[in-house]
Amino acid sequence: MKLLKLVPDDTNIGFLKWRNVAFILSTLLMVASIFMLVSKGLNFGVDFVGGQMIRATFTESTQAPVAELRQKVAGLGYGDPTIQRFGEANQVSIRMKLPAGADEKPELADQMATKITSKLKADYKGVVIDGVDSVSGKVSSELFSKGIWALVAAVLGVSAYIWLRFEWQFGVGAIWALVHDITLTLGLFSLTGLEFDLNTIAALLTIIGYSLNDTIVVYDRIRENLKKYRKMDMSSLLDLSVNETLARTIMTSLTILLPLLCLVFIGPGVIFGFALAMTFGIFVGTYSSIYMAAPILIWLKVGPDSFIPEEGVEEKVNRLNEGYGAKV
Repeated sequence: MKLLKLVPDDTNIGFLKWRNVAFILSTLLMVASIFMLVSKGLNFGVDFVGGQMIRATFTESTQAPVAELRQKVAGLGYGDPTIQRFGEANQVSIRMKLPAGADEKPELADQMATKITSKLKADYKGVVIDGVDSVSGKVSSELFSKGIWALVAAVLGVSAYIWLRFEWQFGVGAIWALVHDITLTLGLFSLTGLEFDLNTIAALLTIIGYSLNDTIVVYDRIRENLKKYRKMDMSSLLDLSVNETLARTIMTSLTILLPLLCLVFIGPGVIFGFALAMTFGIFVGTYSSIYMAAPILIWLKVGPDSFIPEEGVEEKVNRLNEGYGAKV
């Protein structure tokens, strides 16, 4: 029985001829993402800003009455709520700031949640309360700082690993690819207004790991080919290396994307942000390994002769003596 091959053995796609176009496009997307983050920011979840979030499903209608709901909840005297669709069109999340003094008296938050849920059940037939989450301001700030430090530690750890395993040019390329992936993912969350919570931090850490793994596979093959093909043009050598690892890249990406796409389209709404971030991260991680990490080696003047050890004086004298002896 003949084995199925997603990528033929003689595949020779000229990826690197589009490197300048890809670099310009990626740079523009990164700038746009940073602009969105600065101007619009992220929609931080209760995990990071503190407060209370109530998730509800209006089973008797296909659309949640967001505007009317916002007015009714605000009328309870706890301030203006932040209400967003959550999952399906008839599902919403209601986010409220905790009442004053709730850090010292948790029962105040419970009273607010009870009052809001009772109002929903009284005014809307068939409403189902899917969950109530409450996080104090002290805990939320601690979660946020630890989440950010986790991301920073992951990037620094990756940088140190790449620097030790490869030459510094490879390290710069890997870090540039990681910055590209994280920036675009954050830009997606800022653009869509999806909730940014601890699940998203977990997704970003996973994206860092996947992108690094994919980049290392490509870099390993590049380093092998640098030793093997001393006279090959660098662009052609990079194309060869990417094509040789293409089957593994596609197979790995597909096996991860298939379950993720199922979670995005038919999975529970509570992990929608995580699944979307992971799905997007797999795409940009695969893309960056080819069009960010590889081409930067050309711009950093890496060539087949870049890492050949320099011949010392003693080695040069011995070589000349050996050559002279052979002639005699």
